Amino acid sequence: MSKVTAVKANGRRAKKNIIQVAREFFSEYGYLGASMSDLATRLNMTKAGLYYHFAGKAEIFKTVLDEAFAELSQGLTEAKNAKTAQQKLENVIKSYLQFRAREKNLTKVLVLKLTPRDTKIMDHIVELRRQMLDLIQPVIDEVLTSKKINKPVDSRTYTLLLTGMMDGLLLEYSIFRQKVEPDEIVRTVMAAMF
Repeated sequence: MSKVTAVKANGRRAKKNIIQVAREFFSEYGYLGASMSDLATRLNMTKAGLYYHFAGKAEIFKTVLDEAFAELSQGLTEAKNAKTAQQKLENVIKSYLQFRAREKNLTKVLVLKLTPRDTKIMDHIVELRRQMLDLIQPVIDEVLTSKKINKPVDSRTYTLLLTGMMDGLLLEYSIFRQKVEPDEIVRTVMAAMF
């Protein structure tokens, strides 16, 4: 392995480590409560070393969000491999709930600890949320078609209702420190919506 290749590999490993630690750090302290100095200390590196890999806290946070969204997106995409529309939707709901339960601190940070002045980050979150809705909406369309609903229904609104319902449930479970039971929630959500 050449010296240049080794340096690049070390840089990739360092960046990956930064993102892994930052993901935990942001989950714990929120975006506003985390500083580059504190993150550098947690990583046992200098602040300059951190800036060598990332332009700033916003770039690190966006990278953390992108990584988390990629995991959610993969889960939602795999969930759509079922045979029937109803099974697809049940799998999508379960996948969404499992991801959000696993990433509860990070998602709470997104909902509760950002302020309107963080416009670039909020815009990024809105875009990721739009992409997530775009993954779910075709399944909603398929279910609505299979249910032969006679009245015109806006599937985007249905998608927003579904994700809003799940987000609200997860927030309530978090507040009351209840364990999330995805299978039970899936049955309840399906009964409530269809």
